[in-house]
Amino acid sequence: MLKTPIDRVRHAMNGPTMGTRWSALFDASTATDSFPIRRALAEDVELVDRQMSTWTPASDLMRLNRAPVGEWVSVPPELMEVLARGLEIGRQSGGAFDVGMGDVVAAWGFGPRHTDPQAMRAALGTARASAHEVLELDRDELKIRKHAPMTLDLSGIAKGYAVDRMMAVLGRFEITDALVGLDGEMRACGQRPDGRPWTVALERPDFEKRAPLSVLELADCAVATSGDYRHWLELGGRRLSHTMDPALGGPATGSPASVTVLGKSCMDADAWATALMVRGLRAGQELAGHRGLKAIFIERVGETLRQSVVGWTNGDEYRPPDSSGAIPELSFAS
Repeated sequence: MLKTPIDRVRHAMNGPTMGTRWSALFDASTATDSFPIRRALAEDVELVDRQMSTWTPASDLMRLNRAPVGEWVSVPPELMEVLARGLEIGRQSGGAFDVGMGDVVAAWGFGPRHTDPQAMRAALGTARASAHEVLELDRDELKIRKHAPMTLDLSGIAKGYAVDRMMAVLGRFEITDALVGLDGEMRACGQRPDGRPWTVALERPDFEKRAPLSVLELADCAVATSGDYRHWLELGGRRLSHTMDPALGGPATGSPASVTVLGKSCMDADAWATALMVRGLRAGQELAGHRGLKAIFIERVGETLRQSVVGWTNGDEYRPPDSSGAIPELSFAS
């Protein structure tokens, strides 16, 4: 097995952001000054948080949310890029992914404020236009305006975008083999020093503890997971996920326990994982197949977990559970 050459050293970096932590793992020459790399990574992640947070009243996103209907608002290019991609995935998903659900997220207590029963009742079942129908973007002039009242929330896409920016930062420092992540969103480039792909755990959808379910091997690709087990509330003895269904105006029902999406862009994988959760197991699988996505669906069947995949064309990349019910190792290489 190959080992890290003696003129190279392993760097493991991390820091706080967005209520969680970012991380970067890579090998570089012993002559490499790691301080500017760490600083650049932290600055890029904080730029995303500063522009796109719903927890910070001064963020560019919240400034846009406060703007009157019909008024053009200037936005930075990064926010424009994420909103434009979010609207496009909203169209492609038939509205399952919608960046205009901020009022519903807040009503159910998944934002900076507590649950608001009156707002929850108002949102449930109320007909609403999708963000891609209401938001007008002038990408040349970096201006946006709303044509109807709408509260934007980018929690289903901004972390993936931050991961993509982290990988771009390492590219500027000519680092070609790395694994970066932010919470459950990760992206890999190149390979480990032993010549193997980067290995990450696919998390077991457990409400009580964090534990691996299976393993993914990433080679020049990104991965993002959306699930019902990490952020939820209990209402009437029932756990309700933080994933909001635009058609319901409240938490998605009938969703699988988790959906993991793999692709070139972590921003896209992040948004599509949410969209497929909203669609539910069968409709989500059909949508993933139609859009050419590689996705892993995990559903609860009684006390057991059932795993299914869409988009795998090579039988060696996925082995179904054997008769013992064991969950196999998964690998993905683009």
